Amino acid sequence: MRILVVEDEPGIAGFLQQGLEEESYAVDVAENGEKGLQLALSGDYDLLLLDWMLPLKSGVEVCREFRTQFSNTPIIFLTAKDTVDETIIGLQSGANDYIKKPFHFEELLERIRVQLRAKGGSEEKYTLGPITLFTDRHQVLKGEEEVQLTQKEFALLEYLMKNKNQVCRRTQIIEDVWDIHFDYNTGVIDVFMNSLRKKLHFNTNEDYIQTVRGVGYIAKDL
Repeated sequence: MRILVVEDEPGIAGFLQQGLEEESYAVDVAENGEKGLQLALSGDYDLLLLDWMLPLKSGVEVCREFRTQFSNTPIIFLTAKDTVDETIIGLQSGANDYIKKPFHFEELLERIRVQLRAKGGSEEKYTLGPITLFTDRHQVLKGEEEVQLTQKEFALLEYLMKNKNQVCRRTQIIEDVWDIHFDYNTGVIDVFMNSLRKKLHFNTNEDYIQTVRGVGYIAKDL
């Protein structure tokens, strides 16, 4: 899931980016309303976290202009404004939710999950041989046995299963799972892949995630 944070206070923006990335979200940050709107209109985001008071273009302006082209992407306002009239203005501009600064990060996470669940409807489920992955509850089963994965291992497996039967290039995995968009040693993928295979207890007959030498990986049913 990709989240755009539009926040002009570097401390808050950095805190949000670090916290959300630790939860396996891919995060971009814009420090003013104009840049935020430009990025938002690319259509690459599953949710927007939008400050109200922004340089160059206010959060309300960004929200209204964004809504002319994207009606379903959830928007959560982050703001110190808390009067009833201001809340109404924010919601009428197209926001889905509203959280007052300062806020508890766990509360924000839950509000994000609620909005993403509402956007996606019923929980998504992916299968690969005996493996079942539930996106909403963050659960992986092999048969009836639950497999405990780290956030990044889960994100890697989810990516491969979403793209089942397609070759996933190493550079694309680094960009989409690790959110790294520059030249980077992709060897980190091998470390996580080895750990993932061990935790899934793949034996020699269970080659559900295959290495495409020199290219990347492919997940497919046998």
